[in-house]
Amino acid sequence: MIRYSGHDIDEGAPASPLAGGCAWIDGDYVPAASARISLFDAGFAHSDLTYTAVAVWHGGIFRLGEHVERLLDGARKLRLECALTAEEIETIALRCTALSQLREAFVWIAVTRGQGPTPGDRMSPAMQPKVYAYAIPYLWVFPQEAQRDGASAVVARHVRRSGRGTVDPTVKNLQWGDLTKATLEARERGAMQPILLDSDNCLAEGAGFNVLIVTNGTVATPVRRVIPGRQLRTAIEIAARCGIPVEERDVSSEELYAADEIFATTTAGGVTPIVELDGAAVGTGRPGPITTAIRDRYWQLVDEPSALVRKIDY
Repeated sequence: MIRYSGHDIDEGAPASPLAGGCAWIDGDYVPAASARISLFDAGFAHSDLTYTAVAVWHGGIFRLGEHVERLLDGARKLRLECALTAEEIETIALRCTALSQLREAFVWIAVTRGQGPTPGDRMSPAMQPKVYAYAIPYLWVFPQEAQRDGASAVVARHVRRSGRGTVDPTVKNLQWGDLTKATLEARERGAMQPILLDSDNCLAEGAGFNVLIVTNGTVATPVRRVIPGRQLRTAIEIAARCGIPVEERDVSSEELYAADEIFATTTAGGVTPIVELDGAAVGTGRPGPITTAIRDRYWQLVDEPSALVRKIDY
């Protein structure tokens, strides 16, 4: 038996209200569609939070421990003193997924500053950080068919990625003003997703994904003004094991446009080839051999027994 909104329910019941999406709110597991937080939580009112997203594929959750480690590291950088341990947060994520009964899921976990003793008080010393989590059906940043055939993107013309002096790029956050504006521009220009440059005209990242390029057989990816994505790290590790050189450095806009291959990495989609940039073909206009090799190995890796994958106890 488990507690659901203050009531005992049978986990084996076929019509569980948590099936299809489960959230953890203030110590209770609730249907994802019913999940609510206070208007006065600073995570909502000031975007004063950090979060992470984890992929579940065929009943296995990928690199959960590393995601939670990055989450808590980000919380410390924001001076959020989370009351839960890494192990407790991992247990919540696993339980949300199990109760959702989803074998392919998108698991989101956040630490917020919480709320003050009086409504509207967003920086009180008495505020207690809160943890929220949910498991919902797996999400795709790009259309699912783009995995096979490749995606289209544009370089945003009217917005640049926020600088380090404004937002710490190593802390995953919901201050998406630049990313949202770029996404709307991409839609207006008929592309699936945007890619943003920084103030120095160097490659930054996409709206929720890291970007890598391939030139003359070498993979390169930027290291500044980007989130240190776990799927980015996975792609780099795969490339290294395949003997493919990888450079983590500044990548100019000229290199981006001249690349033989471009691909994106994200929890919500794994590795996705980008075959069209600003309306022009990237390379041959089809997923390239290095991108294809890394993509295929990625999907094998998330689906095979290893220390990186923890099976969900449904």
